[in-house]
Amino acid sequence: MALTVPASTAPQVPSQEPAAGSADGGDRVLSPAKQRTADTRALTQVLFGQLKQLTVGTPEHSRVRAALIEANLPLVRYAAARFRSRNEPMEDVVQVGTIGLINAIDRFDPDRGVQFPTFAMPTVVGEIKRYFRDNVRTVHVPRRLHELWVQVTSATEDLTTAFGRSPTTAEIAERLRITEDEVLACIEAGRSYHATSLEAAQEGDGLPGLLDRLGYEDPALDGVEHRDLVRHLLVQLPEREQRILLLRYYSNLTQSQISAELGVSQMHVSRLLARSFARLRSANRIEA
Repeated sequence: MALTVPASTAPQVPSQEPAAGSADGGDRVLSPAKQRTADTRALTQVLFGQLKQLTVGTPEHSRVRAALIEANLPLVRYAAARFRSRNEPMEDVVQVGTIGLINAIDRFDPDRGVQFPTFAMPTVVGEIKRYFRDNVRTVHVPRRLHELWVQVTSATEDLTTAFGRSPTTAEIAERLRITEDEVLACIEAGRSYHATSLEAAQEGDGLPGLLDRLGYEDPALDGVEHRDLVRHLLVQLPEREQRILLLRYYSNLTQSQISAELGVSQMHVSRLLARSFARLRSANRIEA
């Protein structure tokens, strides 16, 4: 992904010198960072004033628009830095954010009295988030878990700075007032940006791919449908025939033992078993 911004030739706003002999009796001196921010905002205001007077599509309009993009690239870099833990090349994130900046410039109306950074930041961040949602994450994570993961990441960075070491799960949970299980779930969710092929060999350990280590095919699976059908058919038999089948095939009693249990002849038990089998076979939709 490449985005080229032509060099700006728009008029530059000179840095404001500290005021001497101000009304409050002292000099006000801005820090270098705040001075650059003030200069950028002043330049942006001037450029938008010029852009409003120009016709879209003209070379002059394109030149001023490019100067606005170039002047506000620090805003994009600031927004992109929030996503530095995503393991994506920062150059790609900045370029995606620049697309959001361009969209914000094209939609911004300076007459509404809103500062451009305030207007542009949601658009830049939204463009970056869409990039991660549509092009990076390969496993869907619930929105609540994703938002909580952002908090866990921020808390981890703060605690690492404070302690001079990586914080424990308990310390992160205490900081955010959540359970340790939720912290672990968030950490696991943060690893879901890239899926691993089941057939890919494991790097470093020399073991076969995950597909070869995911267990085996249970031979009892073939009988699931038959067992469900038998359960359905058994309840349709008379109660005495149900009991005979249970004694014969679940209690493993012989026909002689069943006859003694029920007080009937062994021949009668045999006839009842044969009749039950006939009913079950006639109702067996699988064999039919």
